[in-house]
Formats: sequence, structure tokens, C-alpha cells
Amino acid sequence: MVVQQTVQGRRWPSLITYLSVVGFFAIFSTTISKNPVLPLFSSALGADEAMIGLIAAVSPAAGILFSFPVGVMADRIGPKRLLTASALVFLSAPLLYLLVADPLWLIPVRFFHGLATAILGPVAAMIIFSRYPDRKGEMSGLYSSATLAGRTAAPLVGGIVLSAFAASTGLFPYRLVYIAAFLAAVPVLLLVLRIEDGPDARPAAGGAVSLRSFGESLASFGKNRLLLSTALVEMATYFAFGIFETWLPLYLVAAGTPEYLIGLLFALQVLAIALSKPFFGAVSDRTGRRTQIVLGLLAVAACIAAVPLSAAAPVVTAVAVGFGLAVSLVTVSTGAYVADIATRQELGASVGALSSIMDIGHASGPLVAGIVIGSAGYAVGFLAPALLASAVAVLFVVAGRRERDGAVEGR
Repeated sequence: MVVQQTVQGRRWPSLITYLSVVGFFAIFSTTISKNPVLPLFSSALGADEAMIGLIAAVSPAAGILFSFPVGVMADRIGPKRLLTASALVFLSAPLLYLLVADPLWLIPVRFFHGLATAILGPVAAMIIFSRYPDRKGEMSGLYSSATLAGRTAAPLVGGIVLSAFAASTGLFPYRLVYIAAFLAAVPVLLLVLRIEDGPDARPAAGGAVSLRSFGESLASFGKNRLLLSTALVEMATYFAFGIFETWLPLYLVAAGTPEYLIGLLFALQVLAIALSKPFFGAVSDRTGRRTQIVLGLLAVAACIAAVPLSAAAPVVTAVAVGFGLAVSLVTVSTGAYVADIATRQELGASVGALSSIMDIGHASGPLVAGIVIGSAGYAVGFLAPALLASAVAVLFVVAGRRERDGAVEGR
């Protein structure tokens, strides 16, 4: 996959620049479609609380179901076709919201829209890992920071649009947001079409895609202890992250913390993640990833367990920023580490499986914590993900030692 070239002395932008701009606009487009407009639009259409929750859960379900199959397909037909398909979904999905007059129709629309990110995530990662074999962490960190910038800007723009047209009657303000989402997706398609296939983008496992190929890839992933333990690291990290972003605001409101301060500390957390990912990625490229993953996962555990210790603003802000840095330390290394140990023929499948398992952790964390907090309180609710992260860190270390010992015995 090559973009950088020279025509009559003109040097085109690098591949990572193209992908980062694509990531920014793509995630901006999909985020502005849901935050904060989606629950408000659903309610305006007549949806009750249960329906609103179901509508919100549909899009992540697409990632859980399709990230792994998308990775397998990328191994066999190449990433360019899938990247183009993702761009077409990003462009067309916002227009479907304009046609919705019944909240039930938001369910298939949200699922269809979720396919865009389910495809983009693993395919973009596969391209980066293939194109930058010696700088996987740094380049994936740059791409991730670009998507975080889009994710941060989208709610601000969406909120401004809704506020500016709040006096309008009917569904006009909401539909205007979805028009903005469509416009943001236009450069996604235009830039994806400029990305050209190169020698390193040729399918590594042949062009055939079948149920057997999906089964073989899944079995291969499950048998690899290093890949499986790394996926569990990703799951535990996002399990904790889902709990943190869902339940910390409710905990702080109950403790009397002003809403503006809660918004500020989450903004600082996102900023910490975005600024640190390229740096942490570059460090992992030079010094190795396993130690960084273990230290980051233990830091995740320590930070989320520390949440109930104090509701004082300086302490909570430090914990939130520390948690963001810990998440950054782990997640910028896990994908690159999977790319390090996966075979060339199974790179897409491995990255796709990692993405699916991550989505499972992210989606299940708030639900599990809600049950625990409801029965045992916030202290236990925040301790549970800390214990899980610590246990997975131990499992990750043990899996690495067993693999190393097995390699030594096999010599």
C-alpha cells in the first residue's frame, strides 16, 4: 500500500498522513452521528429509555461481530477494497438518518453505520503494520491520536449545531447534524481513493474467502498463547475503560463534583492519551513491548482501584490523567505486538480478532460494573476491573515465559 510518490518534482503526502486524515474525518463523522445527537434524536422520534439503550448498543455489536471476519478477508483479498467499502459506508450512512421517521429504523441504520468502523479499524491497522514494520508503535500511535482528535471535536461541533438551531421546530436540528456527518465523510472517500495498492498490499493468503478460511484463522488464533493472552490484555484494558467512562461521572456527581469539572477531567484524559500515544509507540519500537504492556496494565489496575479513595478535584484529575496514560501505554503496544508475532498470512485475522475482543471488553465493562455497584457499592465496582487487569497481567507474563521455554526446548 503506497501513497508517497514524486510527480514532476512534487512529493505526495506519506501514507501515514493520508490514513491519519482519513481516520480523523471518519471518526469525526461517526462520532458526531451519535454524541450527543443520537439519544436526543431517538427521544424526539418517540423512543423510550429501553429503546434508546438498544439503539446505542447496536453499533458496537457490529464491531464485535465483523472485525474478525473483516481481518480474514483483508488477508485474502487485500486491504484496499475493504478500505473503499468502509469509506462508502461512512458516506452513505449519515443520509439514512434523514429518512428515519420511526425509532425502530434507527436499529438497522446504526448497525449499518457500525460496519464502517468495524472495517476501518483492523484494515487501517493492518496497512500501518505492513507498511511500517520497524515503526509499528509510533505510526499506529500517530493514527490513533488523529482518530482521538476527531472523536473529541465531534461532540463539540454537534453540540454547537444543536444549540444554534434549538429554536427550530421538528427534527431539523438533528438532521442538520447528520448532514454535517455526511459532509465530514466526503474527504474520507476522496482520500481513500487516492491510496494506491503497492507490492506489500498483495493478498498474502490467496484470493479465496470461505467459511473454512474463517474457521482456520480463528483456530490458529486460539492456539497461539501469545496472541490470545495479548487479546485478553486488550479486553481487560477496555473493560476497565468502559467502566471508568461510564461510572466515574455518576460517582463524582453523587459526591457533589460540579459537572463542568467532570467534563474538564475527561477532556484532559483524552488529551493525555492523544499526546502520549506516538511517544509511547516510539518507545515500544525501540525497547520492546512486553514490559510496556505489563507496566501499563498494572497502572490501569492501580488507577481505577484508586478512584473511590477521594473525590477531591486534584486527586480525581490526577487519577483520570494517570488512567489515560496507562491506557495509552497498553493499547499502543498491543496491536503492534500482535503484528510482531502474527504470521504474514494471518496479520489481518489477528488484528481483527484483537479488535473484536476489545469491543467485547468495552461493551461488557459498564454492564458488569452496574451489577456489582448495585449490589456492593462503588468501591467494589472499581476494584473488580483492577483485579481483572492484574490477573490478566500475570497471565500475559506466564504465557510469554511458557512460549519462551517451549522455544528453548524445541531447539
